Amino acid sequence: MGDIREPLHELTACGLPEALEVMGERWSFMILRASFNGLHHFEEFLSELGIARNILSNRLARLVSHGILDRQPCADDRRRIEYRLTAKGADLLPAMIALRQWGQKYGVDVIENPVLVDEQDRLPIGPIAIVSHDGRRLTGKDLRFVAPENLGKRADGTQATAADGFDRVSGAPNAPALKAVR
Repeated sequence: MGDIREPLHELTACGLPEALEVMGERWSFMILRASFNGLHHFEEFLSELGIARNILSNRLARLVSHGILDRQPCADDRRRIEYRLTAKGADLLPAMIALRQWGQKYGVDVIENPVLVDEQDRLPIGPIAIVSHDGRRLTGKDLRFVAPENLGKRADGTQATAADGFDRVSGAPNAPALKAVR
């Protein structure tokens, strides 16, 4: 991916190790999927996922401690606890859908039922894609690493500016860079 690459030995130089620390095992993803599907209570997770009680308790505590889920008393029965997605947890939706689509594409006989659709027209969503700051769909050959001081410097020496929705200093998206593109 270009002339320079990530410092692979430095775990703090990339967000992937942090994400894997929080989400890097099956049950965390299954709990997150269940949360996106409207489950909120310990007993619901337990019965729907078929997960051992101690593993569920551990994973829920971990997701809460990392700010993915919020733990709060139920409004109708303060003795019961609800687990709700935080904004940080909701931001994992594109990653979850991308992994789901990858599994459907390369899994053995994976038939989507029910089908994930766009609420507006009730047609299946498009594939999750990496898009540029201006909406162009990108592939691996379109990606490069550059030093922060070289952000926006094109190969021909001209300076580019980021489209709206991107931090003009860091180049980082203010909104997820993964989105469905039709």
